[in-house]
Amino acid sequence: MSRKPAALVLGPSREAVSGVSTHVNILLQSALRSAFALEHFQVGSEGRKESALARAARYAFSPLGLAARILSRDAAIVHLNTSLNAKAYWRDLAYLLVAKLCGARVLLQKHGGTLQAFCGTSPFFGAFVRATLRLADAVVVLSRAELAEYGRILGERQVVLLPNGVDCAPFRKFNRAPADPSAPLRCIYIGRLAPRKGLDEILASLPSTQAALTLVGSGPDERRLRLRAKALGVEARVRFAGPAFGEEKARLLSQADVLLLPSYSEGLPYALLEAMAAGVVPVVTRVGAIPDVVEPGLHGLFVPVRDADAIAKAIASLEADRAWLARMGAACRKRIATGYSIERVAAEFGGLYGALLASRAPKTVL
Repeated sequence: MSRKPAALVLGPSREAVSGVSTHVNILLQSALRSAFALEHFQVGSEGRKESALARAARYAFSPLGLAARILSRDAAIVHLNTSLNAKAYWRDLAYLLVAKLCGARVLLQKHGGTLQAFCGTSPFFGAFVRATLRLADAVVVLSRAELAEYGRILGERQVVLLPNGVDCAPFRKFNRAPADPSAPLRCIYIGRLAPRKGLDEILASLPSTQAALTLVGSGPDERRLRLRAKALGVEARVRFAGPAFGEEKARLLSQADVLLLPSYSEGLPYALLEAMAAGVVPVVTRVGAIPDVVEPGLHGLFVPVRDADAIAKAIASLEADRAWLARMGAACRKRIATGYSIERVAAEFGGLYGALLASRAPKTVL
């Protein structure tokens, strides 16, 4: 029996609360396992409890650990999940170089950040970043806009559009009862309670509506957001539910009407895909790959970044037309089931892995 080719999937702790961790878990549990021996290699600080000395040691020796893993497993593919920010870029550049030196094919999947914001106004640094990106054998992006941008820089053969996907089955377990037209709209936010997620604007929109809000997640802004809700006089309508996973997350989504996700920047958030799979209508900003998923008026509504008034108006329009809300909820379910399923993700990554494997030079026996 032939041995499955090994693929190392690099990303944060599988227990960490992050979109990249969700993505890594989806890949490792998908049908991709039937054709490839998938292994997780942990990078980054998420999910770790370590001293400054231990962190410095990890920075120094983790790339060597990756080299040892590649060579011991004869790993043909290294799937590097990364973002364009200073911390992730320099860390993951070391992994990229090590993987190439060890003879593996490198698939670099970009989850967040933009080239323009990261490179700034320096033409020299921009040229350096583009040169390092060209070292990857394939670059996976999440949006059509990124596909065009990276295609100009790297060449079409290196860049692949492969959006995220979710397992729709957990969100079908809970029946969605029709919302009471006389009851306040039930809004939900899922993600880290952190800056740049639009949480201040969400809270600022509530005084002019009757909507109830459930915040699912944790993060550095939780205490400040609690104080902000109290100062606005809406604390009775805001529930801090903490992190939720699996069936608990699906249950919370089954009890919501609208997802509020007015982020300042995004890749392709799993919160959006999961909410739509559950029939929850999104109110979102035109950032990252979100416009590729949501057609305004059919699946949800767009609001400008940092605009609390627009969020309040979107809530009011959905609250006033519950039949429209129900139609969009059904359209959301169909959209995710047909275009953003875990089965599609596994099949497309399987094809990409296979192409990279076919292009790998055979080893020379001396």
